[in-house]
This record gives sequence, C-alpha cells and structure tokens, in this order.
Amino acid sequence: MDIQLKRGLLEVCVLAAIRDEDSYGYQIIKDIKPYIDISESTLYPILRRLETAECLTVRSVEHNGRLRKYYRITQTGIQKLEDFKLEWKEIMSVYQFIAGEDQVNE
Repeated sequence: MDIQLKRGLLEVCVLAAIRDEDSYGYQIIKDIKPYIDISESTLYPILRRLETAECLTVRSVEHNGRLRKYYRITQTGIQKLEDFKLEWKEIMSVYQFIAGEDQVNE
C-alpha cells in the first residue's frame, strides 16, 4: 500500500478507535490491529501529529504506579472523521472506475 495513503488511513483509524471512549496507546493498537497493521513506533508519532492538529487531547492518569496517557477525540477530530467518510465515497467511485465496475458509463 502506498505509504502516504496508509499514513492517512492510520490517522483516521486512530481517531475512530477513540471516537466512542478515551483510550491509551496499547489499547488503540489492539483495537486497530484487526484492520490495519500498526506498531508502537508508528502510533506515537501519529498521536503527536493529531494532538498538534488539535484532533485529540491528552491527559495522564496514574496506573499501577506509572503514568498512562489517555487520548480523547476533539470536535476537530470528529470533523476529520466526517470529512474522511465523505472523501471515501469519492475514492470508491474512482476505484470502481479503475476496476471496471463503473455504472455511470453503462
């Protein structure tokens, strides 16, 4: 898969993983793994980018004597997910054209 496409998909997958409830890094990886492969070394830079873009917020909570960062989606992050869903319809249309499944010209 093209690296830029995968990067964009990973970002929205991370947002989707925290859409319904706050979560932390390891749990996000577990939630996403059935759909797309992601490692810790890939996840944490994505989380930092999404935080910088104000798509999520971070809070630290002590857990078993250590601090664990929990991530929460913001309204900006929710809008990014909605924008992606609209863009995906266009991508699927292009895919259908490329795959010869285009119904527009038939």
